[in-house]
Amino acid sequence: MKHRIVVLGAGYAGAFAAGSLARRLSPADTEITVVNAVPDFVERMRLHQLASGRDLPVRRLTDMFAGTGVGLRLAHVTGIDPERRTVAVTGEDGDGQLPYDTLVHALGSSVADQGVPGVHEYAFDVTGRSSALRLRERLAGLEAGGSVLVVGEGLTGIETVTEIADARPDLSVALAARDEPGGWLSPQARRHLSRAFDRLGITVHEHTGIDAVEPDRAIAADGRSLPADATVWTAGFAVHPIATASGLEVAATGQIAADRTLRSVSHPDVYAAGDCAFVIGDNGRPMPMSCASAGFTAMQATAAIVARLTDGEVPTVGLKYPGNHISLGRRDAIFQMVGRDVRSKSWYLGGRTAARLKSGVLTGAGWSIAHPTYGMPKRRHRLATEPERVTGVRVAA
Repeated sequence: MKHRIVVLGAGYAGAFAAGSLARRLSPADTEITVVNAVPDFVERMRLHQLASGRDLPVRRLTDMFAGTGVGLRLAHVTGIDPERRTVAVTGEDGDGQLPYDTLVHALGSSVADQGVPGVHEYAFDVTGRSSALRLRERLAGLEAGGSVLVVGEGLTGIETVTEIADARPDLSVALAARDEPGGWLSPQARRHLSRAFDRLGITVHEHTGIDAVEPDRAIAADGRSLPADATVWTAGFAVHPIATASGLEVAATGQIAADRTLRSVSHPDVYAAGDCAFVIGDNGRPMPMSCASAGFTAMQATAAIVARLTDGEVPTVGLKYPGNHISLGRRDAIFQMVGRDVRSKSWYLGGRTAARLKSGVLTGAGWSIAHPTYGMPKRRHRLATEPERVTGVRVAA
């Protein structure tokens, strides 16, 4: 009987994991199935662009995985039973139970309302294609002079507010930030960011928490009313509660607690990758929710799976956080490297050169995901026998 590998989610981490496993494991021994709720690959790093009016390429998962040996199940995951090793799904391909021998959990994250009233009812977000298109429709319907408030000073907030202001200079665009936007950047990069806000006409409300969102405004913690024909919420992300509900050991964030090889600390047949994984990186800190983390964690998880199934030595793939690459509209960006202590280095790259570099990163990431088995070797690893898989595991130092 073939070893059944089920990958939950076809985002950056899940699609990469499925393609990597298909490249490296023989189809004579393995059966790989990806479960995803929507039929297209979603370039989450570019959803703020989609919301602001840019058109993105449509990448059908059926086309992506055609000829790779990876099966696709279009369905929502409704439950995981790690004791019976099954996944409950419902969707256009039918309801049912998917059995697995190895599970890769890569369901990503969604918007977190932080307990603020009105967020789910009235706010927009850019965590999914459907929500980005909903914001796009709202922005398209705003006349000149309309107001947009982006809440959250993190990477997503900065990229979203600058993209909207660049695409719609006729709107009144503002950012509500609990702290200083880009406060983690180097002093030079912070000055560059401030100049970009000024150039784009963005009003920045620093040290401003939001206590409530209403249809046409947001209420700040100090009682001020901030007008908003559209409030865009980027103040944090949360993982799907399904891991907690399934009985997998999770961190306080709800992320799956994983060892250095991205293996669940409570269920050795389960691996986590991307936003849903809680793992300590090479700098001694938890890996942040980011596209970069999705790539590194997926590489480590798939390398560990292949090694354990083929009686090989489990390699240690670097779990790094190299820095921030922040788009500031269509013709500007900041590239900021960080050290092991996650402190920004003094050097940064900004302007059109950084924007071209960011464009190249986005294009390259999209292309590589759209060709998940590019460079597939002619000879792939056969699985070891079951006794070897149990006793023959070695972990590289």
